[in-house]
Amino acid sequence: MNKRADFLIIGAGIVGLTIGRELKLRFPRQSVLVLEKERAPGLHSSGRNSGVLHSGIYYPPGSLKAQVCRQGAIEMAAYHEEHGLPLRRLGKILVAGNEFDAPQLDLLADRARQHGIPIETLDAAQLAELEPETRSVNGRALLVPSTSVGSPGAVMQTLLEEVRKLGLELALDSSIVAVDTKNGTATTDKGDVIGFGHAINTAGLHADSVAHLFGAGKRYTLLPFKGLYWKLDPAAGFKINRLIYPVPDLRVPFLGIHTTTTTDGTTYLGPTAVPAFGRENYHGLEGVSLPELSRITGLLVRQFSAGRDGFRRLAMQEGRRYFKKWFAEAASAILPRLRPEHLLPTDKVGIRAQMLDTETGKLVNDFLVESGERSTHVLNAISPAWTSSFPFARHVCDNFIERN
Repeated sequence: MNKRADFLIIGAGIVGLTIGRELKLRFPRQSVLVLEKERAPGLHSSGRNSGVLHSGIYYPPGSLKAQVCRQGAIEMAAYHEEHGLPLRRLGKILVAGNEFDAPQLDLLADRARQHGIPIETLDAAQLAELEPETRSVNGRALLVPSTSVGSPGAVMQTLLEEVRKLGLELALDSSIVAVDTKNGTATTDKGDVIGFGHAINTAGLHADSVAHLFGAGKRYTLLPFKGLYWKLDPAAGFKINRLIYPVPDLRVPFLGIHTTTTTDGTTYLGPTAVPAFGRENYHGLEGVSLPELSRITGLLVRQFSAGRDGFRRLAMQEGRRYFKKWFAEAASAILPRLRPEHLLPTDKVGIRAQMLDTETGKLVNDFLVESGERSTHVLNAISPAWTSSFPFARHVCDNFIERN
């Protein structure tokens, strides 16, 4: 396949396809080619996320996440309804699992007001009435009525059909291995040469590697974290009406173990934030290579030694959660009567495409986009990227692609 495209998108996840959609809507006569290294789109983060349409309550004012998440949730819910896709408007309850986190309820309530997110403050009696299985150490909780759960798989399939009708071309089983930015060409692992006017890197777990081929994003490298889940045994008799989340530690980009009830009614507990020793290390030694193992281990040792942003506490806390007993103990902070025997194994697992800033030694908390020669690089499309994908695509087109 030796060809040329006005826009070359590398990676067919939710971010790549929504940017492709936006480009075809803006420039219907220009060609858009999406390269995907897998046999089908959305096999990694886009197809493995929880399906929760986040409200935006966690994100600090001025952050890119805060700018696009609330509108993204509105648009993603509307997309489900427009196309008849499964959607459950459950709402979310935030509780304080320990005394240290209790003051964060006030901070989150203040952020909700700043972002225009409707919330309700609950006392102990109201919480017990709405969610008798949970508790909050100070008796207070926040209800976010707007939070919904959708279907990532159904969205990906519908979106793929839509962009193909718009004229977007998709090439599967193709990876970029070399780039000539001066001449505007990219070479694939099959030896094909593709000419491009502008390239957009939405490669997720490989976004840093792709950016480095373009000479961009050199200060960033992937530090992947694995999200493991357990399924709540229906026979345990838990009555959970909404999504139940602990107040997160806002120093790190993880939300803690929480409940997610999917569109088919299954309730999961998770995810963890344990280190993954490969970019696609979902199970056992799958996706582990010696160079990546060495690179990631070295990064983890340096982060642990430096102890920035609560990393040591996070590492010790999450490391225990590999084991069912300690996972159940952590989950009991929001479901007090939960015991290990109430948890069933599941193959549900995801890997967070978390970037590390090697100059500051800090995990990147916000979405991160960087311009390169003839190119735009989406380097940190972590949660809530799925929720935010439609307005985020507009943001990338407005502020990077059209200005490059």
